[in-house]
Amino acid sequence: MNKTISAVVKKASVPVIAGVMTLSLVGCAANREESGALTGAVVGGVVGSQIGGGSGKAIATGVGFLLGAIIGGDIGHTLDVMDERNAQNALEHNRTGQATTWDNPDAGKEVTVIPTRTFRSDSGGYCREYQTDVVVNGQSQQAYGTACRQPDGSWKIMR
Repeated sequence: MNKTISAVVKKASVPVIAGVMTLSLVGCAANREESGALTGAVVGGVVGSQIGGGSGKAIATGVGFLLGAIIGGDIGHTLDVMDERNAQNALEHNRTGQATTWDNPDAGKEVTVIPTRTFRSDSGGYCREYQTDVVVNGQSQQAYGTACRQPDGSWKIMR
């Protein structure tokens, strides 16, 4: 059972980190932690549902959900000010297609943010589509989203 849980945790960690990174470009620590827990719960439930059959499958899904929420919350909590600042800076200053990459040794990850398209929203503000690549333990996961510049100059994730 320990090997199974270890495999679930290993499979789920990269998608959870990518999801949390995408959700955490803007916001306070509590929001990152909650977003990480929610993302982790979903990913953990999906991974858990791939294990076992019958009633065992339901138990594995529940365990995956709980482990994912715990792990995702911890990962969300470790996303620090440096990650947020670097992602904000890439959205604000990079040309379309220009990558910014940084290492976060405390979280054991490498993050790349690439703005892929810049446009004006219906309200006239600037928005950017972007791609985020997160590498943890040699495994890469990509996420995509759209952020719009707020009146205070920060970038808010729209989708």
